[in-house]
Amino acid sequence: MRIQALLNTFVFCALALGGAAAAYADDVRLLVRHEVADYAAWRKVYNSVAPLQKKMGVFFKDVYVSAENPNDVTIIQDFHSLEEAKAFMASPELRASMTKAGVKPPAQVWITTKGAK
Repeated sequence: MRIQALLNTFVFCALALGGAAAAYADDVRLLVRHEVADYAAWRKVYNSVAPLQKKMGVFFKDVYVSAENPNDVTIIQDFHSLEEAKAFMASPELRASMTKAGVKPPAQVWITTKGAK
């Protein structure tokens, strides 16, 4: 289990430092990891909230699942400001969709900005 924890830490560091889309210097990357009851059911709900994501400032998003547990989900979402990311996380619509999707608490959440070179 300790190896799994180390691998999870490595994955999060890799995603935060060099995800698939380059963020601008002021951009914010939100990383959320949680377990879901059923990935296929969760994914349908996640896909249905795409308009909410766009409305609230998400300009890039991606989903990863654990190689050992497909119900262990990591989501990356990029915003142009910290305020947008925080407002999105506090959104009642997001909370309701997470409940509907079968998200199991607690979620691990990281909000990052691009580091100086």
